[in-house]
Amino acid sequence: MAAPAPGLEDSGDDEPRSVPYKVILLGDGAVGKTSIAMRFSQDHFAQSYKQTIGVDFFHKHIELPNGQRVALQIWDIGGQSIGGKMIGNYIYGAHAVLLCYDITNYQSFQDVEDWLRLVRRTFANETMPLVALVGNKVDLAHMRTVRSTKHNQFCDENDATPFFLCAKNGENVNTCFFKLAAMLAGVAVTKHEVESTTKVVTAEIINHQRHDPAEQGAAKPAKKCEIQ
Repeated sequence: MAAPAPGLEDSGDDEPRSVPYKVILLGDGAVGKTSIAMRFSQDHFAQSYKQTIGVDFFHKHIELPNGQRVALQIWDIGGQSIGGKMIGNYIYGAHAVLLCYDITNYQSFQDVEDWLRLVRRTFANETMPLVALVGNKVDLAHMRTVRSTKHNQFCDENDATPFFLCAKNGENVNTCFFKLAAMLAGVAVTKHEVESTTKVVTAEIINHQRHDPAEQGAAKPAKKCEIQ
């Protein structure tokens, strides 16, 4: 894993310094990369969508249980940039890469392979950054096209850390970045410490009529997606 970004950020004479880490969000357009970054950094979700052109930047401090402060510098790279001339420069120097896809869009999951190959080419002669696979839009589990077994198989085969989350309602977003910060800083965290960052989500349960003959049997209870 790459070393922390040069220098330390000092937020004031009485504040502890933060160790900065560069985190890249990669994935196809419309999978929710910008929404993930905004939910984490600003706790905001925009109902209207505008595709990112080039790269956007977000920043947030996290205090770990041992008192260490981490500054995550989040780079949101537009999905259309996979063949762009600057993409390698954007990725270079990253300490962590989040490969993002939409669990209702199987093509976006398949394309994660291309994004990972791009990362590997960029770091061909250097230590690979921490890699995580992020399945977004778990609030649309009834429309899921990517099974969790496929998600976990990809992680096992590519030494990636698995996450499922929802940028729209915030489910598991803070937990994802908290675990990421702890891993980058080399700080061990307990299950209780991780769970304490989880945002409580309340949602209305709607019993939609099913028209698929294969689904006409007895209704099965919905399963909640959690970090594996």
